[in-house]
Amino acid sequence: MSKQQIFTKSDGIKAVAWLSSLIASLDDKKKYVVEVKQYKHGRSLDANAYCWTLIDQLTAVMYKSLSRREPGIKKEDVKMRIYKNAIKEIGGVSEIICVQEKAVDKLIESWCCHGLGWQAEKFDSKIDGCVNVTLYYGSSVYDTAQMSRLIDSIVQECQAQGIETMTPDEIARLKATWRTEK
Repeated sequence: MSKQQIFTKSDGIKAVAWLSSLIASLDDKKKYVVEVKQYKHGRSLDANAYCWTLIDQLTAVMYKSLSRREPGIKKEDVKMRIYKNAIKEIGGVSEIICVQEKAVDKLIESWCCHGLGWQAEKFDSKIDGCVNVTLYYGSSVYDTAQMSRLIDSIVQECQAQGIETMTPDEIARLKATWRTEK
């Protein structure tokens, strides 16, 4: 039995019937959580693959120039720098919170453990004993609009470096399929 049901408000009776049948199949000794949230189309694996293909190509070009200026730099470090900078530039993928100074380091450490793109930056707060922190989400949780902005940013950087990318029409077709996928 499926543990996820997509429905509209007008399908409410069907959703309640589905939930009722699901509840009947559960273990009496366990506790469960029911969550209702707005459905959003997920991004496709093609979007993720294209993103990383572009980042790899950009890494190859950037590594050549950076390794001259920063001897000992690794290609993987260049790749992560490109990815993390792109995340910071696209907007709409972060939260700013005010945290007590004593809790900041623990927050940042636990936030950054979520994945490669999950980043945090501290800046001064006007509240004594507090620090503001910008928390950036990694692309693993992006919806299609956010992933589209990330790819657009990376495409622009690739084009600025002379790296061939899909044509605007091809990218538009990919984005159209991202919106219609389930």
